[in-house]
This record gives sequence, C-alpha cells and structure tokens, in this order.
Amino acid sequence: MTRLVIVVEKASDWGSYYPSVDVVSAMDYLREPIGADEERTHVINLCRSYKYLGTGYYVSLLAEARGHRVMPSVRTINDLRRRSLYGLDIDDLNGKLTRFLPAGGRDTTDFGILVYFGETAYPALQDLARQVFETFPCPLLRIEFERERVWQVASIKPVGLHTLDDAQEDAFAAELDRFSKKLWRKPRARKRYRYDIAMLVDPNEAMPPSNRKALKSFIEAGKELGIEVDPIGKNDYPRLAEYDGLFIRETTASDNHTYRFAHRAEREGMVVIDDPASILRCTNKIFLNDLMVSRKLAVPRTEILYRDNLKGLKDVGEKLGFPIVLKIPDGSFSRGVVKVEDAAALEKAAGELFQHSALLLAQEFLYTEFDWRIGVLNREPLYACKYYMSRGHWQIYNHGAKGTAKSGGFETIPVRDVPSDVLKLALKATHTIGDGLYGVDLKQVNGKPVVIEVNDNPSIDAGVEDVYLGEDLYRRIMQEFLRRLEHKRLGIGR
Repeated sequence: MTRLVIVVEKASDWGSYYPSVDVVSAMDYLREPIGADEERTHVINLCRSYKYLGTGYYVSLLAEARGHRVMPSVRTINDLRRRSLYGLDIDDLNGKLTRFLPAGGRDTTDFGILVYFGETAYPALQDLARQVFETFPCPLLRIEFERERVWQVASIKPVGLHTLDDAQEDAFAAELDRFSKKLWRKPRARKRYRYDIAMLVDPNEAMPPSNRKALKSFIEAGKELGIEVDPIGKNDYPRLAEYDGLFIRETTASDNHTYRFAHRAEREGMVVIDDPASILRCTNKIFLNDLMVSRKLAVPRTEILYRDNLKGLKDVGEKLGFPIVLKIPDGSFSRGVVKVEDAAALEKAAGELFQHSALLLAQEFLYTEFDWRIGVLNREPLYACKYYMSRGHWQIYNHGAKGTAKSGGFETIPVRDVPSDVLKLALKATHTIGDGLYGVDLKQVNGKPVVIEVNDNPSIDAGVEDVYLGEDLYRRIMQEFLRRLEHKRLGIGR
C-alpha cells in the first residue's frame, strides 16, 4: 500500500484548496515517530522555502532518512542553489522564446513562467518546462529568462503556494491532481512485492531489444523472486522515483529519453541496467574503438574519418584496402553501416553519412559466416549465440531488403562450448565498460577472435537468446537485480 503525504508549512497555505487527509503540516510530519508505519510513502514537500537548514529543507532531509520518496529531494534543493547548473542544453532556447513573445516584444529583456510539476500554461514552452522539471524535479518552479544578445536562463527558483494568485492556484490544483494520480497508484489488491522495478519499453519500436514474450518472461521471473516488474514508457518519467530499480528494454542512445531515464535513476539511488556510463561508452563506436585499442584488445584495423579532412578520405583506401566498411558512430542493428568496394563508392557513401555525423569509422572488411554474441552480466558469461549473415548479404541484418529488415539464422549454445579465446576476449572487453548487462559481438578471423562492438542493451528475445537456458535466462537477470537491491538496502557495495 502506498501512502501519499502533502506537506505544507502553514495550514493557511492550503486554505484555498479542498480539505484532504493527505495534507499535513511540516511540524506534524517532522514529529512523526520514525518507523511509525511500514507503508511505502511518497511526500510532496510544498513548504514555503527550501533554505538550507530551514523547515522545508528538513522535511526533505528527514523524508529521505525515513526511506520516503520525496519531491524535491535534497539533491534537487542543493542543485537549485547552484547557478552554474542553469546552463541547460535546451534545444533552440533563443528561437523558442523569440517565437513565443508577441509581435513588438523585441524590446523585452526579461521574462518568466511558472511551472507546475513540469507543466506550464504556455503550450509553446511546454517542452522547455518539461526539460527543466526533469533536471530539477520540484513541484513549483519559476523559470526566469534574460536577454542580452540572445535569450538564456537567468534563474530557476522554487515557488511557495502562498505566493500564487487565484488563477495560478487553480492551475496548480489541477496539475497536482493529475500528477498525483499518475505518480502514485492506488493500493493494489494483489501480492505485495519486496521491490518494484520499472522496465522501460516502447511497444511501437520496430526492432526492440526484447520481444513481447521475452518481456513477459522478465515479469514472471521477477514475481518468482518477489520483484514486481512494471512496464513503463517514455511519458512515465515523472513516475520513475516510485521504483527501486530501472531495467531498460528499449534501444538506448545518449541523446534521447533512455539516457535521461538512466541518469535520473542513478541520481535517485536506484539500481539501473543499463546505467548511464555504459550507455555513453557503448553507443558510440569511436569511443569503443579507442577504448579497446587502449586496452590492447584485438579489433579490426580502423581509421577515423573527419568531415573537414578530405585528405584522410583519400588515404584510407591505401591504409585499409578495399572493400571498406563505413560506420556512423551511433548506429544500431547494422543501421548506418555501409560496405564500399572502391574509392568512388567510398566518397559517395561518406558524403551521405557525413550528413549525420562529423566523424565516421572506416574499418577493414572481415567476412565471416557468423558473428559470435556473448552475453555478459556482472562480468560473468550469461549466454552465447552465433548470428549468421542474412542470406545473400554481408551483415546479420539486411536493411536493404524489401519490407522489414531481414536477418540471418542463429544458433544458441552453452557457454561452456564457446572457444576459450572467444570467451576470454569478450570478458576483457566488457571489463573495460562496467559490470552491467552487455552483448559482445566478435568475429573469428584465421582462428583468432576480434571484438566488433560491445552492446549495452543486448538483444534478449524469446526463441533466440533463451533457447538453451530457457526461463533461467530471465531468472538470472532478475536475480542480479535482487542481489543489487539487497546490497543497496544493506548499504554494501555491489
């Protein structure tokens, strides 16, 4: 059962709203006996100020000490005091505000908006309000902008209920009602679980890392261990702090919501796979190549091509020999990967790919009948597959085929049957990344393995990666979550 607590500094601050048993004064909350209830408790701290060592500050501080989920957290309160953090990477901030201001507003030099749980009364600035809220989760914020040559964020300040006028009180009440219903679910008439894990998925993704049957198996494996695995989507960001852990089963990228989810989950002290560091390290092939080379691990011969250096483009054919494989740094499932047979094809393909990235990888072409995929979890091998090339194609996935992308066959085998040098290289490769869940792609060329890439969000599909281990594959991953959750509860390292 989940308990919702709305904390106000003075009873009069709630005078304009409907009475609610969820509302308590700050003093009453602070005086609550520690451990008075065993319910999962979520706190919305609406004190007038979060000044250091003030009443509002202590509400958030003691909420965290009691194991309650609180908004704003102490970390958010501290971050809001650090002006250096206002330099948010808000897409086209100057353009958004210039378009928003009415005609004749060019002389405006300052401007501000109120944000209620990430919502604003100005639809044109909604994305901006949401981005600020995701960075500083706080019930009531005022974002102030200033313009010299261009618009920039001048300040982000918490706002007290007592400062709102009638219209603003109505807007806040509506958003509080909407937000609390979305964030805190009603008590469930079913088994209570020791832990809750959010599993981030996109039902509309064309090539997700796990198919529906696999997602169901993760949920069932969690239940066996006393973990509720709850599928969520990208619009459920405000609910994230409700959970104990985050499991990302959506294709990751460092520039989209998957990274923001991972980063916030880590900030909230949650157990998270894929963690943000792994996402950053694995989703960029240039970083991965440098990392593997610096650790003296075998990789294909590689050259980095720069959009502003055509000489390098001319030299790469002599250095690597044709055919050459061109890759954009952040492609996945064989997308953004092109094989070129000669200098003319290289120039044409590079020109097209340079429209998407300032840097490209050029690698020697190594044809093999199949690629090894070694699944690794917490530095231990988990599963092993052979992915065969798509029929008549040089890659596993053939995106040039008519209709949906075509893929080759596969063979799932026991880890013990993997050649020892392949297994050893896969483990060395992931050791440089972290202790999460990875899929290492390797080729055996002339009997020697080379690392092609390390994936932070490896495919785990029912009927493919689980052919040998069956349901035990999902159980092992959930057991790792349970181990980390228990260690975190006990305050010990991984």
